[in-house]
This record gives sequence, C-alpha cells and structure tokens, in this order.
Amino acid sequence: MIRLRARLCAYVAALHAPLFGCAFLLLPARPLAFVGAEALLLGSLALGARLVHRALEPLGYTRRLHDLLQDQHYASRLAAPASREFEELVHTFNSMLAALHRERLALGEQQGFLDRLLEATPAAVLVFDFDGAVSLVNASAAELLGLEAPLGKPLSAWVEGSAGFAPGSAARGRALVAELDALPLDEPKLLADADGRRYRARRGRFFDRGFPRHFLMVEELTAELESSERATYERLVRVLAHEVNNTVAATGSVLESLLFYRDQLAEPDAGDFATAIVAVKRRNARLGEFIDRFTTVVRMPPPEPRPTDLKAVVDDILWLNRDPCAGRGIALRWGRCDPVAPLALDAQLIEQALVNIVKNAIEAIEAANEEAGTSGGTIRLELADEGRRVRLSVIDSGGLLAHGPARPLFTPFFSTRKGGQGIGLMFVREVLQRHGCAYALAPGAPGETRFDMWFGAA
Repeated sequence: MIRLRARLCAYVAALHAPLFGCAFLLLPARPLAFVGAEALLLGSLALGARLVHRALEPLGYTRRLHDLLQDQHYASRLAAPASREFEELVHTFNSMLAALHRERLALGEQQGFLDRLLEATPAAVLVFDFDGAVSLVNASAAELLGLEAPLGKPLSAWVEGSAGFAPGSAARGRALVAELDALPLDEPKLLADADGRRYRARRGRFFDRGFPRHFLMVEELTAELESSERATYERLVRVLAHEVNNTVAATGSVLESLLFYRDQLAEPDAGDFATAIVAVKRRNARLGEFIDRFTTVVRMPPPEPRPTDLKAVVDDILWLNRDPCAGRGIALRWGRCDPVAPLALDAQLIEQALVNIVKNAIEAIEAANEEAGTSGGTIRLELADEGRRVRLSVIDSGGLLAHGPARPLFTPFFSTRKGGQGIGLMFVREVLQRHGCAYALAPGAPGETRFDMWFGAA
C-alpha cells in the first residue's frame, strides 16, 4: 500500500509540474497573477494528496483486518473511523471478526467435548493423518491394542515388527492390528483375537481441509455375544429338557409295563425279552441324566456368598481325587499355599466348579499320555495372596492349549475331548461370572496348562 500511495502522489505531482512551469512564465510580466496561480496550484496539489489519502484509507483497514486474521486475534476489534464514510466498512469488518470469534469458541467447545467423549467411550478409536500414520488414540484403543508410542506411526509398523507392544499385549495385539490394518473402507467386520474375544470393527473416512483422513472404531462384543449365547442355549435346553423328560417318563412307564409280560413268554424268549427291556431302560435313564447335566447350568441358583475358607474347600477336592489320580500315576498336590482370610463365596458352587476343573485336568493328562504313549503327570494347585485379590491356580502337565486358543473352550457345547458335551467349562464360567471372579485359561510353563481364578476379599 505504501508503494501505491507513493505512485499516486508522484502522479498528482507530475500533473501539477507543467502548471507550475506555466505559472512561472507569468512572473516577469504579471507578478500578482503569478502569485495567485501558484497559490491555486498549491491548493490543488494539497487537495489531490488528501484525496489520495482518503482513497487509500479503506486499504489500511483491510490491512489491519488481515493482520488480525493472520494472528487469529478474533476477539480484537477495529477502532471507530474518524470519518463517517467508513463506518459501514469498519462495522462489517468488526461483525466478521465477532462471527469468527463465536465460531472459534463453538469449535473449541465441540472439540473439547469430542476429546472427552473419545476418552470416555468404551469403543477403541484410532484416527490417522493424511499419510496414514496414527494421530489420535483414545484410552480404550491403547488398552485394547497395547501399542507403545503409537503417534506418528502407521499400523503396518506393528504388523512388520518394527514397533513394540506393551508387556503382555504382543500376542493379542499383533494379530488384531494386522486385521485392522487390512480392514476395507466402510465395511463393518467381525474380528477375533488370539484368545477368541470378538470385536466389531469399521474403517471410516472424513475430510479435513478438503483432504480425506481415515479412522477406525473397534467395539468388543464378547460380553454381548456371551449374553446372547446364554439366552439362546437356555431356551434351547428348556425346550429339549421338556420334550426329553416327557418322553423318558412315558417310555419308562411303558417299559415297566412290558416287563409284566415276561412270564407269559417261553423261557428262551423271556430271557432275551427281559435283557432287551432292561437295556432300553438303562439307555432311557442315561438319556435323562444327559439332559439333566444341561439343565444344571440353566437352573443354577443364584450364589449365596458366605465367609468361606477356600483352602479347606480345595483340601476336600484333593482328598476326593487323590486315589483316582494315584491309580493313573498322576501326582495331585499343593504347589503353593499362602494363608488367606475367609472369602465371600458360595462354597457348594465353587466346590462343584473346582471339581470340574480338576476333572478336566485329569482328562487332559490322560489324552496327552495316550497321544504320546507315556504315562503319569502332575496337577499342582496354588493359593496365592496377591494383596487385593487371592489367586487360585490349577496347573496340569496335559498341555491342553498347545495347539489352539483357550477361549472356544468356554463356548456352549464346544469340547476338544472325544464324546465331550461342552458342559464342564460352561458350568465353571457361569459360577465364576456369577461370583464376579476374573479367570484365565492359558499355557503356563512349557508343556503345562494353567487355570487361574482371582477372588476378591470377603
């Protein structure tokens, strides 16, 4: 603007220079006319300079507005003009600054709300920059994936192993990150990690300053699906139990009636007839027992917690299984037993759950011995005081989890044992969940499987 002002002033001066020259020619002949002409020209020159200044004054306001916008001083205002001619222009500029200030405050509040919402949401959220590197990770995503120093790196850095995971998160996180990195745009997909936990994931896109950026949302569905599964198998078991029990009762009654006719048959035929009837009755009774095992889970009563000596409960189970284990060459013993205070437990339900866990450990050792052509094994129990919680562990040498994850073992009707019904661990899961206990079935030392349970204080 300064250069433009100088050029305009030079232009006005150049226009007046010839006139000053002409007026100078009047000096010898007509001095008074010369003085009048010079005064008139000086006044014209001053008027021209003033008009140039007034003409360029709006550019000065524009320049000040530009500086305020560039420095993002939206709360500042332009001073009122000395001339009424520019009041409307200054008012327009000030209204623009006020609108920008309001918009900035609204965006700041929305951004603050969005940040708090992202931190509070249970869904894992990752936002990427224009180059595909992570620019935002909320608390749920950090806990789920266990990424170390994620900002500024693409997900492929963890897939290729050039970036690290938090301690204990590598096995689960690497498989899940690989699936998330390959997730297509706008196609929701169900994923599963190494432990069998299930997630709903979606890759979306938004535009920032006219360019696309991607984000990922991951929601764990394990609890929701387990609840749905539980409701489904409860309805299924109730229907099956009703139909099977009615059939078993009616069939048992008919079979008892048929035995009445045994004495009316010839002796050779009577023996075969009675044997067949007894065999059918035995199978009928087993069918009733089979369906009762399923209804035990569905009809499990609510726990009635009372102060319980957990060591005493485990000691009873040790004595109960000592002879069967000794007959199979399996050593069943305490590995660690810390003194712990009584815990608020339903002793009967916990005892039944532990019976199932030890039974599964025995069967796992037998299956491993049969496969390897060996014999013997160990089942070790640990009762550890960990401060706020008490850990009870059942550790066996069966190596159940050598070839697959543990999570499907808690799925209703899923079993790795030939002829298994998938009831034992389903019952254990229900008991522990109703007590609010955390639990984990995972590989231990090489060749071992451990079932850990954590109980709170009474």
